Amino acid sequence: MRLGWIAAAMVLLAQAAQAVKREDFKTCDQAAFCKRHRQFGEKAAQETQTATAYAVVGGSVHLDQHTLAAVVENQADGVPLQVEVTFLASGVVRMRVQEETPLAPRYDDTQKHVLRDEGQSLVYARGEDLQLVSEAGVHTVSYDGSTAVGSNATFSVRMTERPWTLTYLVDGKPSVQLNTKGFFRFEHLRHKPEDAPEGEWEERFGSWTDTKPRGPESFGMDIGFAGAEHVYGIPEHSSPLSLRATRGKDAYDQPYRLYNLDVFEYELDNPMALYGSVPLMLAHSADATAGVLWLNAAETWVDVEHVRSGLFRRSAGVDTHWISEAGVLDVFVLPGPHARDVFAQYAELVTPTPLPREFALGYHQCRWNYLDAADVLGVSAGLHTHEIPYDVIWLDIEHTDGKRYFTWDAAKFPDPIAMQHTLAQDGHRLVTVVDPHVKHDPAYAVWSDANARGLFVKAHDGTDFQGWCWPGDSNWLDCFNPNATAWLGEQYALDRYNGSTTSLFVWNDMNEPSVFNGPEITMDKDAVHHGGWEHRQVHNVNGMLYHKATSDGLRARETPALRPFVLSRAYFAGSQRYGAIWTGDNTATWEHLRASVPMVLSNNVAGIHFVGADVGGFFGNPDSQLLTRWYQLGIWYPFFRAHAHIDTKRREPWLLGEPYLTHIRTAIRQRYRLLPYLYTLFRETSLTGLPLLRPMWVEFPRETSLFAEDSAFMVGSAIMVAPVTTAEAQSVRVVFPSHEVWYDMHSHAAYSAPLTRQFAVQLADTLVFARGGSIVPTRERRRRSSALMQRDPFTLYVYASRTGSASGQLYVDDGESYDYENGSFIERDLIFANATLESRPSVRTDASGEQSAFAAAMAAVRIERVVVVGLLRTFTTATVVEGDHERSVDVSCGDTECTIRDPAVHITNDWAIRLA
Repeated sequence: MRLGWIAAAMVLLAQAAQAVKREDFKTCDQAAFCKRHRQFGEKAAQETQTATAYAVVGGSVHLDQHTLAAVVENQADGVPLQVEVTFLASGVVRMRVQEETPLAPRYDDTQKHVLRDEGQSLVYARGEDLQLVSEAGVHTVSYDGSTAVGSNATFSVRMTERPWTLTYLVDGKPSVQLNTKGFFRFEHLRHKPEDAPEGEWEERFGSWTDTKPRGPESFGMDIGFAGAEHVYGIPEHSSPLSLRATRGKDAYDQPYRLYNLDVFEYELDNPMALYGSVPLMLAHSADATAGVLWLNAAETWVDVEHVRSGLFRRSAGVDTHWISEAGVLDVFVLPGPHARDVFAQYAELVTPTPLPREFALGYHQCRWNYLDAADVLGVSAGLHTHEIPYDVIWLDIEHTDGKRYFTWDAAKFPDPIAMQHTLAQDGHRLVTVVDPHVKHDPAYAVWSDANARGLFVKAHDGTDFQGWCWPGDSNWLDCFNPNATAWLGEQYALDRYNGSTTSLFVWNDMNEPSVFNGPEITMDKDAVHHGGWEHRQVHNVNGMLYHKATSDGLRARETPALRPFVLSRAYFAGSQRYGAIWTGDNTATWEHLRASVPMVLSNNVAGIHFVGADVGGFFGNPDSQLLTRWYQLGIWYPFFRAHAHIDTKRREPWLLGEPYLTHIRTAIRQRYRLLPYLYTLFRETSLTGLPLLRPMWVEFPRETSLFAEDSAFMVGSAIMVAPVTTAEAQSVRVVFPSHEVWYDMHSHAAYSAPLTRQFAVQLADTLVFARGGSIVPTRERRRRSSALMQRDPFTLYVYASRTGSASGQLYVDDGESYDYENGSFIERDLIFANATLESRPSVRTDASGEQSAFAAAMAAVRIERVVVVGLLRTFTTATVVEGDHERSVDVSCGDTECTIRDPAVHITNDWAIRLA
């Protein structure tokens, strides 16, 4: 064991001396299944006609209720494949393919881990709403999309027999096309031949051998997006928001890879796999948006090719090629036809991001590592002294007893409960790291108990899988064993996790899983999980299940349950249900600052909303200008955390001195002012699946110049941010889209769109604009934490449109419990029209006892100020109407702006404020 740990340490030292070692990670050519499919696709693309050998078996097509079934055969091998096309009421169509009579079962539980209620609550179309028309080898199923998605679009699916293809049509026009290029190839399970082809039954990479006992079981298929101009999603990669091609001119030389990996100092503008994988892609044009969810947890590669034609080379579509190593081919087509429809359709499948604990939206102060309890309390005191609000302070691996999770270094943290209580006095929380590797140490109670219960992943020879990570020799909990995940959750009980309190929350790092001496720094593919499944079949969902077990454990430690907070590095489709994620170990450079925007946006497009990047960069030492600019951008990440490597210089904001301290403090205070807007935005996301941070094209879907924009972005629908992401910047170009007016949120200067303008900037300047027609709620009192703001009054900023109107919402609940699910919340629709601001209950507000009780508890919380910007004329008086009472209130007006001071209206009541 000692030698193993020394070797692991040498690996880490070697890593620290250089950036990413590309030779540690596979290319497509080094992944035998990817190489086979890509070569097959290249050959098929050269054919003048569709080259697929697959055809529908005559007489096998039939429609049964909501499922169109067929049998497809490869004419060369004669192995029948069962195809099922299922129609959901939303207009979503699901297609599944596997052997009709497989030699052995294929892994098919990814759907259980990803889909809402394990797939049991999907709402299917009614059989009577579907119609099958079969003619000359073409089978078309039609149904009326107006009843499915609330639009006037009509949807149909067309299957051809020879060659076998599937096309989704919207209003009679092809939208998403499957196998129309003939790239479909399905490697059926088989017995091992005596002359097994190289790479099919055994595969070597470096010094590792993958035994591949099941042989080849991969599959691939082309998916085309007709008419699309750009595609987005499939995080996590350090690529632009609009995915660069991997085929054709100016293309990457590799496909996008989805395979959760611990990539040390990852490169930028690269399709290499990183820490998370979400196999969701959106395609967009000025006319429509569509999406595809490729539901597979095995290693997956995706080629992208832009197909252009015509005199002006307008895009004729985007072709993609999806390749997975194992499992069942299971793909969902999300027809849109608008971006908001696609987000809603995806949310219906997987459940959108739930409301987090409110404190989690505050500022998180972290580094590897704060030295001891005195250091933790000293950092907290420093933030107080310099009047910087924060909510959470974090402890990395050095807080433990020798990297044994659920323990404390007693010399450094002799009384962790007292430390937490001191922090809690000002509303602060503590986060500790718990990684999935368990130090192999019989004297360590956690390892000993898990070992006695048989909860570890197995190697291919049946022994416990063992590898190296931070503690040295380690074992890994098998997250596919329900006994293991239940056991893990139990470790968070207050009487099990010694030194923990209800103000302690958790960070799951290294859960790709990272194995320092493993192939590609991860677990061997032939390791065996519960049920006999190989790691290759489940790799990408592994980290999410660890995340889920931790989330479940925190929820169970209190009665009644409170919302947990858990940060995870690894993630998959569905991870949004269990907590936040971040973009991994970035670097303190301007390039990484810029790259954080498309990375966060790509995750938001793919349904991973609660995401951020390490402010300041994890590796390296940012100069004061870079760190300041990173804070000014970082306050807009949904998850806002500063973090740094153990070898970096300390960088708490006050260490920079002036003027940097003032600029950083101003930025963080801006975050806290806007917490009401951000929390209300989370509410919207939890109901609709809409991104929190939105690419410009989401809000302005017909503005073609914005389709590839990944510097400026929207925060919800009301705020546009144009960050400064270059050193010594003197100016920033801002594009104001749509025929609307925009307001500088600092000066309230108005800009009428469409307009492109260059803004001069100094280090103090941030370019943040409110969209005309929006109402933004804030809280202006300065507090040490969000917990101390709970009863503070609100300010409403009304940014009038060109027609003098605006709308918005304010959502409030207790910020920690699940009582809001039973109606314990306040949700107000705010409407400004005809110089009158009104507050009304939202349609989701009912008169339940729970709602009434919460309203009574919040009855004293008021609106202390209203600022109306962009008025079309001057006003001199303001009158409040609340219930049966009418009164005049103090108002100060200029030519285009009025400030109403202390109108004394309450957030629980209906009221109106009239300007005259």
